[in-house]
Amino acid sequence: MLVVLALVFGAIAGMAVHFALPQRSLRGVAIGPLLGAALGTVTWTALTWAGLGPDAAWIWLASVLVPVVLTAADLVLLTRTRAARDARTRRELGIA
Repeated sequence: MLVVLALVFGAIAGMAVHFALPQRSLRGVAIGPLLGAALGTVTWTALTWAGLGPDAAWIWLASVLVPVVLTAADLVLLTRTRAARDARTRRELGIA
């Protein structure tokens, strides 16, 4: 049942990363929280299957830090990809 806390922490971390990174207009507002929630849940589940219990500090630390780091990396990559694709489309259409 504690996996729900990892899901909520991941969603909050994903939302914080979304608003902390520049060029928010190039990505959807929901992608950060959804990605963070998924990563938090997957991390918690994987560490639970690895044998860590909810009393271990590592499972809590990893369930918060993994979504922050991986969501930030993914959002930076998505933003760069979107900006490059938009620039290419503008060039092809003769807008820019």
